Amino acid sequence: MKASLFAVALAAIALGAQAAPKGKAVATPQPAAPAKPGAADWRIPDPNDVLVIDTNKGRILVELVPEVAPQNAAQIRALAHENFYDGQKFFRVIEGFMDQTGDPQNSGVGGSTKPSVQAEFLFRRGISTPFVLAADQSVAEVGFIKSLPVMSQSMMLAPMTKDQMVSAWGLYCQGVAGMARDSDPNSGNSQFFLMRAPFPSLERNYTAFGRVISGMEAVTAIKVGEPVAEPQDYMERVRLLADLPEKERPRVRVIDPNGAWFKAEVARVRALKGTAFSACDINIPVEVK
Repeated sequence: MKASLFAVALAAIALGAQAAPKGKAVATPQPAAPAKPGAADWRIPDPNDVLVIDTNKGRILVELVPEVAPQNAAQIRALAHENFYDGQKFFRVIEGFMDQTGDPQNSGVGGSTKPSVQAEFLFRRGISTPFVLAADQSVAEVGFIKSLPVMSQSMMLAPMTKDQMVSAWGLYCQGVAGMARDSDPNSGNSQFFLMRAPFPSLERNYTAFGRVISGMEAVTAIKVGEPVAEPQDYMERVRLLADLPEKERPRVRVIDPNGAWFKAEVARVRALKGTAFSACDINIPVEVK
């Protein structure tokens, strides 16, 4: 089964610049950073939803977000339980795009013996969905579900739908984890990719199932190539945090999007970026001990 990503063209946007007024330049005050996070600003992720990927370039922690893609997250979780990913290589890595892995054939056409999973490009968001608003764009809302940036239709539309919910989808910012597939939308199996940089063209076309919360330096250090020349970088071991022996298990906490610190940081970045604001501009601190 071919499961490699299709080539996606990058769209360059030219931004017009206005001439600066004559006279002495005046520095624009920068929004102050929020105070140091307090105890109430952190959350402890579910250890069954944290993928620990030990690579030859360092450790990467990926938080699975089953609220957005339950079937795909369950598939990744089950394969990690079985040690399926141990030793598999990063066979397709594109600078400014993503790192692809999870193929035992190391060619882009392999997969596991498990049935492929249904596409979850979109999910339904209701009032009980743990969505934290970052920007209201009238017809759409941008926010976060745990560590994953998300866009959805405005909740003002919910009363007009049969299930009282609206459509939403993960945003492909740096660090987002997505399921690879072929031309069949429902062909995701074992191959996945980690974003090196934002790439909006993938949104609503590939299932986003989680995000890197620690180890982006390892993601961007993976050797580049299409295909990658030997020797290729690889995943030494892939386990769930919950499956690590207690003495080996790192203590992980992540900034909670429901907390006051995060909301103040969103306000700061929005003020700084203005109309150019993107959810990808928001940094989500993590502590790993």
